[in-house]
Formats: sequence, structure tokens, C-alpha cells
Amino acid sequence: MGQSNRIWHYWAGKYPGSVGVLIGPSYGKKVPVDSWMPFVLDNDAFTAWRDKKPWSVEAWREMLRWIRMTGLKPLWAAVPDVVANREATMENWLRYCDEIKSLGWLTAFCVQDGMRPGDVPDADVVFVGGSDGWKFKNLKMWTDNFPRVHCARVNSPQMIERCEELGCESVDGTGWFRDPSREDKLPAIQRFIEGYRTKQMQLV
Repeated sequence: MGQSNRIWHYWAGKYPGSVGVLIGPSYGKKVPVDSWMPFVLDNDAFTAWRDKKPWSVEAWREMLRWIRMTGLKPLWAAVPDVVANREATMENWLRYCDEIKSLGWLTAFCVQDGMRPGDVPDADVVFVGGSDGWKFKNLKMWTDNFPRVHCARVNSPQMIERCEELGCESVDGTGWFRDPSREDKLPAIQRFIEGYRTKQMQLV
């Protein structure tokens, strides 16, 4: 997951390898990319889909150029997808994956509603996107078939523990910081990072 909040940077130092930042074109240059903070690259396809706005390939390419100029290397970069659209996502993989590979970066393929393991191309990471109902119902299928799985939009202690139980290597979720009425959320994610686990692992 990702955040520019100071506590996130503190945790990055205190618990190395436990937290990182997911950067998309809209996140862009709002905060610096720090050499000590692990990071991955998103493509903002979900944000455009959610907000009913056209996705910008120009903004995505500008992000790639900016990151390349920093001299830092993302753990991986998500190839542009089309949310909840199997065919368009597979077409986008063929259209854009080489732009990431040419930079020497690992690629993530964003699986969508209706996809099966056989649909995944030669990606380094499977990024489980799609609609929430489909994503969590089918998460085990992806962790059973691929060694590196990232799950998007994981915003509760139950969700994050279930992802860990199934074998996801990473998750993201902006809800931990964006809901000021939920004062329990930051303590919950801190307990998880520190190693505390509940015994109730159900996706909600």
C-alpha cells in the first residue's frame, strides 16, 4: 500500500520490508520518491474508471519518465489495464508491456473479472484488480497458481490478514488513512505490521 504520511516513513525504517508506496500518475510528483522507501508503480486505470474519466496514457508515460530520471527502480510496474474488462486488458498488455520491460523493470499483469490463470501472460507479478465482489471471491485461485500476487484495495484488518493467509506478497489500500472517522484504522495496521494477528480471517 502507499502513503506519504510521516508515520508510514517511520514504519518503513522501523520495520524494513514491511511497508512501501504505490505510486500512480495522479500521485506523481506530489511527494518525493525516497531511496529508503520500497515502491511500485500503478497506472491509475482504477481511478479513471471509478471517476468515470478517460485514462491518460500521456500521464502514465510521464510517470515512467520521471521515475527513470530519479535513478531509482520500482519493485515492479503495473501494465495499464481496463477495469473489469478481460479482453481490453489483454490487448493493453500487448500494447504497453514492452515500455516497462525496456526500462529493465518487472511487470505486473492486472487480472480482471472473468479471467483464469491461463489468461496471464509472461508477467512477473499478478495484480488482482477487477470488481471487489469478483476479486475476493477468486483471490485463492491466483495465490494457488502464482508465486507473486498483489491484491488491490485492501482496507480492513480482516482483509489484510486473509490476503496474508492466502499467500499474497503485498496489498494496497488508501482507506487506512482516508477515513478520519475511523480512529481505529491506524492502530490496526500498526498491530499488523508489528506481527499481531487476530484469529478471525474473513474478507468483509
